[in-house]
Amino acid sequence: MQLTVTLVAAARSSTLLDERFDDDRPLDTTGWHGVQHAAPLLAQLAAAELRYCSPTPRSRATGDALGLSPLAQPALRDCDMGRWRGRTLTEVAAVEPAAVEHWLGDPRSAPHGGESLLAFIGRIGDWLDTRPTEDGTRMVAIAEPSVVRAALVYALKAPPSTYWNIDARPLSTAVVTGHQGRWNLRLGGTPS
Repeated sequence: MQLTVTLVAAARSSTLLDERFDDDRPLDTTGWHGVQHAAPLLAQLAAAELRYCSPTPRSRATGDALGLSPLAQPALRDCDMGRWRGRTLTEVAAVEPAAVEHWLGDPRSAPHGGESLLAFIGRIGDWLDTRPTEDGTRMVAIAEPSVVRAALVYALKAPPSTYWNIDARPLSTAVVTGHQGRWNLRLGGTPS
């Protein structure tokens, strides 16, 4: 049994420098324009039998603007950043530089009081592994870029530190195929 999962990073809700942990802001103007520009390129995603999204406003709005009407999945939420929620990395690093360094260096750490990177990757992997796997089923999941990164680390069974080396830009796609515990990254072509 093989499932094809197209992961779509949600459109932009803020500039990169103003990106905040656990950001619940809706799409900004640039994000809306990006979705309108990408819609023809992503039109084939409408053929997916299963359509999901993160519960964030920007993921829902991205899916709706693409005409997918995705079902929100609580398991696809962003990493729980505890007391850092709503702050930028720069803001946190200015007051807790040692905590930020520890968090970036140890995937088991959660100095913010929320979820560790390792737990986050595991949660996203558990969600991926529990999807229905009828042979040939196509699925799309629109989520925060961090969720896409976590899914790719899990699918590839890569070391958790790989998470920091994946650049999931708004409206970028990645395709994984397989089933529980055995996933492959598919490069090239168009999303299914």
